[in-house]
Amino acid sequence: MKKNDKVVDYHTSLIRKRADDIMALEQIAQKDNIPIMEIDGIETMLQFLRIHQSQRILEIGTAIGYSGIRMLQTLSKAELYTIERDEMRVADAVENANKCGVGSRFHIIPGDALNVYETVQTYAPFDVLFIDAAKGQYSSFFSLYEPMLKKDGLIFSDNVLFKGMVAGEVETTTRAVTSMVKKIRSFNKKLMNHPRFTSVLLPVGDGLMVTIKNEEMKREDCEQYEDT
Repeated sequence: MKKNDKVVDYHTSLIRKRADDIMALEQIAQKDNIPIMEIDGIETMLQFLRIHQSQRILEIGTAIGYSGIRMLQTLSKAELYTIERDEMRVADAVENANKCGVGSRFHIIPGDALNVYETVQTYAPFDVLFIDAAKGQYSSFFSLYEPMLKKDGLIFSDNVLFKGMVAGEVETTTRAVTSMVKKIRSFNKKLMNHPRFTSVLLPVGDGLMVTIKNEEMKREDCEQYEDT
């Protein structure tokens, strides 16, 4: 989300300095233009995880492992199962997790999240689902993996304001981006209004949707989320 507000700047200025290993990952991401969660967004998510005391986390979209590592460092007893389709990112993430001391609890599943459902199913159920991969596929990810989440589990969806474009603050740049923004808007609206979930869209980072699962939901009941 576009950041030009003094309140946001003040907010982020109060966030504690991260440990050296985390700061190193942030510098790598900035240098190599690797997308990671914005600092106020991830700090907000980590606070929810502290309150929830989550033990089993499913992450869709590993990248270099930044978010997963931070979650595991925050929750000393948690296990993370994270999906990544880029082979180079898989290797980098594993190396980074080991360097940061959480490698034994960092379980990476290589492949496209739309194709590894059966593998992930063997590790279910989960306390938390974190969606942070292809933005235009959020509805499909939700449809596939929400049924693996326990009742009262949390779902975090990052980038749901996508650089201010979803809210109309910034104009879309290409047809592909316009299509993706429409899909995110549809996802946000459906999730905010679904009777089986309680959701709040927080204007932190690039937009963070925080959802509580109120009732069990079978996969066939989730088909409405998939985009055509």
